[in-house]
Amino acid sequence: MRAEEFLRTVLALPEVTEREAFSDLTGFRVRGKGFCYLNENDGFVLLKATREEQAALVAEAPGTFAPSWASGRFGWVEVKLATVDPEELRELVTEAWRLSAPKRLAATLHT
Repeated sequence: MRAEEFLRTVLALPEVTEREAFSDLTGFRVRGKGFCYLNENDGFVLLKATREEQAALVAEAPGTFAPSWASGRFGWVEVKLATVDPEELRELVTEAWRLSAPKRLAATLHT
């Protein structure tokens, strides 16, 4: 998946805002809570996930997914845009959004 396609996917989600984060990352938030970050120069995204999902993705495809960091019940996953299946990335972005969005807002999204 190319960065442009990723941007269309993430910005199509309800109430997403984009802003510069840290380093070379562009951050994406829903109602003030971060759920993903894009490093366009290096071709990867960081996505919020559950710790279980983080472990499963890394075990499934370590060439595409890598653990980033974990805090509390969440783990962040680094995803290489060049090797990830576009449909899987859309699902992971949507799930990251759902983990951060308020429950009522998350319930409005039907995928």
